[in-house]
Formats: sequence, C-alpha cells, structure tokens
Amino acid sequence: MQLNSIIMKNILKVNMPGDYLSYVGAASRHPLVGVVDFEKISPIRSSLNNYGVYGLFMHTKVRDDLSYGRGAFSGASGSLICVAPGQIGGREDAGDLIDIDGWALLFHPDLIAGTYLEKEMRGFSYFDYSANEALFLQEDERKSIVGLIKSIQSEAERSPDIEQNAIIVSYISVILHLCNRAYSRQFSQIRQSSDDILVRLSALLNEYFDRGMQLSQGIPGVQYFAGKLCMSPNYFSDMLKKTTGENASNFIREHIVRLAKNKLMACGNVSQVAYDLGFEYPQHFSRMFKKHTGITPSQYLASI
Repeated sequence: MQLNSIIMKNILKVNMPGDYLSYVGAASRHPLVGVVDFEKISPIRSSLNNYGVYGLFMHTKVRDDLSYGRGAFSGASGSLICVAPGQIGGREDAGDLIDIDGWALLFHPDLIAGTYLEKEMRGFSYFDYSANEALFLQEDERKSIVGLIKSIQSEAERSPDIEQNAIIVSYISVILHLCNRAYSRQFSQIRQSSDDILVRLSALLNEYFDRGMQLSQGIPGVQYFAGKLCMSPNYFSDMLKKTTGENASNFIREHIVRLAKNKLMACGNVSQVAYDLGFEYPQHFSRMFKKHTGITPSQYLASI
C-alpha cells in the first residue's frame, strides 16, 4: 500500500536500501546495505528517486534521459553516479521497461554512524555533485570497484555476526577512496578546460561589480558563480582549488580585496568603499579586508 501511494506521486521514496531493491526486483539481504546487479534483473521500470540513503550507480551504457540535482545527466561509458540523502534523481516512471546494465550500491547512514567512515564522508565531496559531474572510470578502476561490490554482496548474504557490519564498512571505505583517486585523475585531465573557467569567472566577477549588482544583491557568493558556470558549488570550488590552490570563496574575496584597494586609493573613505562594494556594515568590510591582507583598510590607507 505504501509503495503504491509513492508511485502515484511519481517519486520513489528510498528511505532504506530495500525500498529501491524491492522496486527493481532485487533481493534484499541486509537492512542497511543493498547491492543490485542490473544485468540479472533487467529490464526494469525506471524511477525518479528521493534518496534517504547513499548510493553509487555504475553503468557501462549511459542513458541520456536521466536527471539529477539541477539538470540532465550527460555522461559517457563507465560513468559512476554518486548520490546522498536528500537528493532526487533518476527517470520518472513512464510505464515502460528499460534495459540497463552495471551495478548499484546503496547504504544507509546508520551503517556508518559512529565509525571512522562517518568522519571520512566529509572528504568525499563528489556525493554533493550533480550527476552531470559524474566520475568517469577507467577499466581497471571499474573492475576494482565491481570486485569490492561483489564482496559486499557476499558478506551481506551471510548470517549476521558481530563483525559483519565492520567488514562491509571497510569494503565501502575502500570503494570511496578509489572514487577519490578517480576524481583526482579526472581533475588533472580537465586542467586545461579549467583555465577557460578561470577566464569566465573573472569576467563574471568584473561584470557583477561593473553593473553595480552588489548594491542590490550584496556580496556575491560561490553559489551564484557556480550557477552561472552550470556547476554545483562543491564541484566548482574543488576545481578552483585544484587549479589555483584557493577555494572558491577565497578566490572571490581576493577579487573584492583588489577592487577595494583601488577604491581606497581613489577616494580614501573606508565607509564609502564598504557600501560601494555591497557590504551592509563597514566593520564587515574591515574584518574581511584584514583577514586577507593582515591589515585594516585604515592601515592600508596610511601605508600608501
């Protein structure tokens, strides 16, 4: 009854791994972790999912009608899509069956609660990305991850004992670190294209202040520029960090500090410069300026 009410709303609520496994017709062996071998159950009904679990979806054939986060997924062979609780994605059920291959690994936050992996999750920022920023796996990476997923599947099918969850968590940790390695490789390969992103970001920063948008919208943040560049904030910040050594917030603030220095030299009035740059209070401007330069705006004026 519950599943029918969910389907009528065209969104499948995946509160537990078993919710998704039951929907696609896969056996659920463990309450907190689930593995799907799509080749064994395909074709399946598609679903637009509201996730309450972590999920990794790895396909060798990529569909062009999936949506995740802010938009449509655009990938290539060997893509790995990572989702986290609170995210929505997939393909709305249209009543047809679709052929699909690859694997899915889903695990509930309770599985890793209180473990070392719970703390490590903050470092796996790819879980916050839109699916059009998926990981692209090389063949050796794909084989390694599939082997570990199979190990999780075998462990989940065993009778429960005191070590079972710890063993499963250790396998998941290795998978996520392999994903981190793949993502670092992916960043190094797109370094050239990131140079173009820097040019576009600089142009957007100049445009924002040249048009006086700060007077009505305030100081621009990471989310604003990430949206303009069609990226998620975490992906945008990570790419900037890999390219420049600075996170996105610092990069934006440094641009503002350069503008502030020019304006301070031009008018010599700290409060006026603060308001011109979009700060609500001069003290907020002074605090930001000192954080980035080591001196206050007044001290900077005295030095020149």
